[in-house]
Amino acid sequence: MTDTQTLEGGFVDAAVGASHAFRAAMNAMARPGRIEEIAGGAAPAPVSPAAATLLLTLCDQETPLHLAGDHDTPAVRDWVAFHLGAPLVGKGQAMFALGSWGALGKLADYPQGEAEYPDRSTTLIVEVDALSGEGTRLTGPGIRTEAHLNLPDPDQFRRNAAQFPLGVDCYFTCGGQLAALPRSTRIG
Repeated sequence: MTDTQTLEGGFVDAAVGASHAFRAAMNAMARPGRIEEIAGGAAPAPVSPAAATLLLTLCDQETPLHLAGDHDTPAVRDWVAFHLGAPLVGKGQAMFALGSWGALGKLADYPQGEAEYPDRSTTLIVEVDALSGEGTRLTGPGIRTEAHLNLPDPDQFRRNAAQFPLGVDCYFTCGGQLAALPRSTRIG
C-alpha cells in the first residue's frame, strides 16, 4: 500500500461529513430494518464505503476494534491507524468489530455487556453482499408494525434478542448503504 492510500479516505469536511454520517447511523439504529444511505469514507478493499464511514464516525483511539477475516489486512490496519487511531484487539476485547458474517463468527463470541453496564457490549459492522427490505420479520422498538431485513442467520439474532438488555448491536453495510439491528429488536 502506498502512503497516499493510507492518507486518503477521510471526510472532506470532517464536521459536516461526520454529522451527516452520525445521523444516518442513528436513524438506522432507531428504525431497525430501514436501509439508509451513508457516504464520506473510503478505506482499502474490501471495506465498503458505508463501513468506512461508520468507522470514521463511531471509532477513535478509545474504541477497541476487531478486524475479522479478509478485513484484517496491512492496508486496512494502516488506514485504521491513520484515520481512527483505534487499538486493534481480539473479539473478547472489542467495542466494534468489522468483517463479513462468516469471518466474524458467533455473536456470543463478543462482549455482551453486564447487568450493571449493558452498554459494555460490542457493535458489529457486518459487510454483506446485498441489503434488502425483504426476509426476516422484525418487530419491537422503532418499528411501527413490522419491518423486514435479509439477515444472514436469524437464529443467532433470536438468541441475541432473548438476552436483552444484554447482547450485541449490529450494523449491516453494503456499498453506500447500511441497516441496523439493535439487540432490542424481536426476530420473527
